[in-house]
Amino acid sequence: MSPLPAPGAPLPHYVSTAPFDPHATETMTAAQSRIHLASQKQLMWWKFKQHRLALISGIFLAAVYLMILIVEFLAPYGLHTRNVDFIHAPPQRVHFFDKGEFVGPFVYGRSMTLDLDTLHRVYTDRPNDVQPIRFFCRGDSYKFWGLVASNYHLICPAIGGQMFLLGTDRLGRDVLSRILYGARISLTIGLIGISISFVLGIVIGGLAGYWGGVFDLIVQRLIEVLQSLPSLPLWMALAAIMPVTWSPIVIYFGITVILGIIDWTGLARAVRSKLLALREEDYVQAAQLMGASTPRIIGRHLVPGFMSHLIASATISIPGMILGETALSFLGLGLRPPITSWGILLTEAKSVSVIAFYPWLLFPIIPVVLVILAFNFLGDGLRDAADPYK
Repeated sequence: MSPLPAPGAPLPHYVSTAPFDPHATETMTAAQSRIHLASQKQLMWWKFKQHRLALISGIFLAAVYLMILIVEFLAPYGLHTRNVDFIHAPPQRVHFFDKGEFVGPFVYGRSMTLDLDTLHRVYTDRPNDVQPIRFFCRGDSYKFWGLVASNYHLICPAIGGQMFLLGTDRLGRDVLSRILYGARISLTIGLIGISISFVLGIVIGGLAGYWGGVFDLIVQRLIEVLQSLPSLPLWMALAAIMPVTWSPIVIYFGITVILGIIDWTGLARAVRSKLLALREEDYVQAAQLMGASTPRIIGRHLVPGFMSHLIASATISIPGMILGETALSFLGLGLRPPITSWGILLTEAKSVSVIAFYPWLLFPIIPVVLVILAFNFLGDGLRDAADPYK
C-alpha cells in the first residue's frame, strides 16, 4: 500500500495509453443497438407494424389490387353470361356433408316455380341433386385483359349445374362474378384520379406557397370558388357535358379526369400552408443562394418535409373518388354499360321493391365499405410511420 501524499503536495498524475473506446462508458443492449443503427426505412416499417389494424388493411388492399389483375380467372362466370332459367335467383349455400357423409364443397340443384299470387319466382333446393364445386376447371370463355383467349377458372359449377353464391340479377347474371369484374374499374379509377389530383395540388399549391403575391391571391380565389360549389351538382354538370356517343373507355377516363380536377383544391391549400412555413427555413435559403431552380427546391427540399401529410391525404382521397364514381354511376351520370363498376351494379337496387324482394342485389355495397375502411386505417398507420421519432 503506497503512502498518502503530504499535505499541500501535488497529486500524482496518470495518463492511460490505451486506445479510446467511445462505447466504454455507455454499453447498449442488443435491442438498443439495433434501433440505433437502423435506417429511416427500417424505423418506418417497425412503426407501421405496431399499428395492427393498418397492417391488416394494407395486406387486404394489396390482395384486392392483385386480384383485379386476374379477375377473369377468379370469376366463376363470364361478365355477360346469362342464365335465363335462374333470373333473380337467391344465393346458394355451400355444403360439405350430404346425409352424414363428407362430400366436399357442393351446392344442391334447384327447381323454379312461379307464384301466381305474387308473380315471383320461387326457388327450392333438390336434396337428391348434389352438384360438387370444381376447382381449376374449364368454364366460360373469356379474353384475359381483352387480349388472350382462355376458359380456365379458379372455381366452376358442376358440369350441367349452376352455382350462384351471391345470387343473380334481373338478367340471370351471376352477382359474384360481376362484383369481381366491377372491382377492376372502381379501384383503378381512384388511383388514376388521385394521380391527377396530386399533380395539380402539389404543383399549383406549391407554386402559390413558394411564390406568394398575385399568383397566390388568384389561386386562393379560384380554390374558394370551386369549394363553394356543391360537389354533387358540379359532378352532374361535368358528367352531363360528355356526349353519349363517346365510347365507354373514353367516358371512363373522362370521369377519372373530372374526379381528379375537383379533388385537387383541398390538397393545394394544405401544400400552400406548409410551404409558407418551410420556405423561410435556412436550408431553403441556402438552396436559393446556390442557384437551385424553383421546381427543384419544391420537389427535393420542401415536399419531403411534409410527406406524412401527403400520404394521409392520398389514402383519404382514394376512397373519396371511389365513392364519387359510385354515386355518379348510381345516378346514371357516370359510367355506362357495358362497362361494369360497383356503382353500376348498385343501380339494380334503386327501388324499394327490389330491395324488399331481392336484397342480395345490395351485396356490391359490402366491398365498397370494406375498401374505404381499409384505406382509412392504412392512412392512419402510414401517417404515424412517416414520422417514426414521435
